[in-house]
Amino acid sequence: MKNKLIPFLIAAAALLVLPLIAQQFGNAWVRIVDIALLYVLLALGLNIVVGYAGLLDLGYVAFYAVGAYMFALLASPHLIETFPAIAAAFPNGLHMPWWAVIPLGAGLAAIAGLLLGAPVLRLRGDYLAIVTLGFGEIIRVFLNNLDAPVNITNGPKGISQIDAIRIFGFDLAKRKEWFGMDIPSVTQYYYLFLALVVFSVVLCYRLQRSRIGRAWMAMREDETAAKAMGINVRNMKLLAFAMGATFGGVSGAMFASFQGFVSPESFALQESIMIVAMVVLGGIGHLPGVILGALLLAALPEVLRYVAGPLQAMTDGRLDAAILRQLMIALAMIGIMLARPRGLWPSPEHGKAAPSPAAAAK
Repeated sequence: MKNKLIPFLIAAAALLVLPLIAQQFGNAWVRIVDIALLYVLLALGLNIVVGYAGLLDLGYVAFYAVGAYMFALLASPHLIETFPAIAAAFPNGLHMPWWAVIPLGAGLAAIAGLLLGAPVLRLRGDYLAIVTLGFGEIIRVFLNNLDAPVNITNGPKGISQIDAIRIFGFDLAKRKEWFGMDIPSVTQYYYLFLALVVFSVVLCYRLQRSRIGRAWMAMREDETAAKAMGINVRNMKLLAFAMGATFGGVSGAMFASFQGFVSPESFALQESIMIVAMVVLGGIGHLPGVILGALLLAALPEVLRYVAGPLQAMTDGRLDAAILRQLMIALAMIGIMLARPRGLWPSPEHGKAAPSPAAAAK
């Protein structure tokens, strides 16, 4: 038992000291890790829909946007400029505490997941992907244009002055000194995001092994057989969409607080495709693989900035650094999928053939 605990203790210690080491090389590296943890949360939520239930969702970023804008509207002075009644009641603007806003964002995202799931219960495969893709674009266009006739989202200009999270009086946006060590805001947010990721992993692990998780996986393998076994496929699909959307809503709220600014540009179609790629690249339905895929694809574009710049200089500026970076990411993904078609860390059980009757008898 002790031998099994040692790797976990080493991993926990490494995760705790990681930002303290990274900040010695600049806060930008800690910020990259923070964003990677947010993508892990998103990938875990999408894995419930795609990996467990087998429902291809290309509009997952919509739930991310819903959570972010809910936090931005309720934890900023934006609405007092539009609604005189709110300005009279809250002269300094709405600044609701995080423990009230985040559940609201998660709940609204879950409702959005139900609204998406209800009309598409009969769709599968490519048809489901197209409808969910359209849903994600509708939400983005909606946020982009809801600045007239009543300015709610501030349109393409976005919402700024969003409150940082305060826990027990500690403002995560302010630098602090612990035991003689300077702790910047990005490091404080790292520990908050890490706690959320750990909680989400435990929750997903328990879901996977619960009756609900097994019903999702039965539905993923053969929906007709799942119906024959008495599984309520309709309710299971709606639950998968709502549960996955909840993760997206919480991630969006964390993103809004961390950035202090949100705009529709942050929730484009490319983000949805990237989150799906994280789940597929890591290993569909396998928690360690999903986490690995999310960390790799979230951190790789930022790390490659430091590679694309020198390559651009070597060609006397003939190559655009941003295009070169995207090309390198695409080539890396193609190479990985050719070498590991089931993902970097696929589930050991998924895809195994059932044992023959003779082998089962033995």
